[in-house]
Amino acid sequence: MKITKATAKRILKEAGAIRVSDPAASEFARTLNNFAYSIAGKAAKLCAHAKRKTVEKSDIELAK
Repeated sequence: MKITKATAKRILKEAGAIRVSDPAASEFARTLNNFAYSIAGKAAKLCAHAKRKTVEKSDIELAK
C-alpha cells in the first residue's frame, strides 16, 4: 500500500497550502512513503527481537 499523489496533495492542502503542483505532490508522496516504510521496517525488527509476531504500539513509538 502506498500513499498516492492525490492523498499527498490533500494532506498539503489540509496543512494550509492553497495550491500544490503535481511535482510537489509526487515528491511529498515519495517522502511520506519512504518514511512510513522505514518506520514499519524498524518496528518489525523490534517485534521480532522481542520474539513476538504482532507489531505493537510501543514498537512504532520506539521505531520513530
